[in-house]
Amino acid sequence: VQLVESGGGLVQAGGSLRLSCTTSGLTLDNYAIGWFRQAPGKEREGVSCINRNDGINDVLAYYVDSAKGRFTISRDSAKNTVYLQMNSLKPEDTAIYSCAMGSRIIWSNLALPSSYTYWGQGTQVTVSS
Repeated sequence: VQLVESGGGLVQAGGSLRLSCTTSGLTLDNYAIGWFRQAPGKEREGVSCINRNDGINDVLAYYVDSAKGRFTISRDSAKNTVYLQMNSLKPEDTAIYSCAMGSRIIWSNLALPSSYTYWGQGTQVTVSS
């Protein structure tokens, strides 16, 4: 199983970035997917997460309050890729962003890093003021 993030970089405040997480070795729809970030000296934080697409339950997305209205998570199962579109970026969004996947995660645990089994290596996002 591999998760590879891309799309990070340096952007000015107010700008946009789209992060990609390309997966291999598993079926994307069978897993919950999360984007997490960790800034220096801070704990890892769930930014946006989406539950698995089991064809029965609604696919729901979680966003941390600071990301609501600015970030959008999406999944392209045909490409085995998850995206995080980030708009109106702020300096406080600066962090290493990682994607993660896990199975059988209930909604209340969707934003917890400990719920996830597979992790990418992370990509740096830096927002200058």
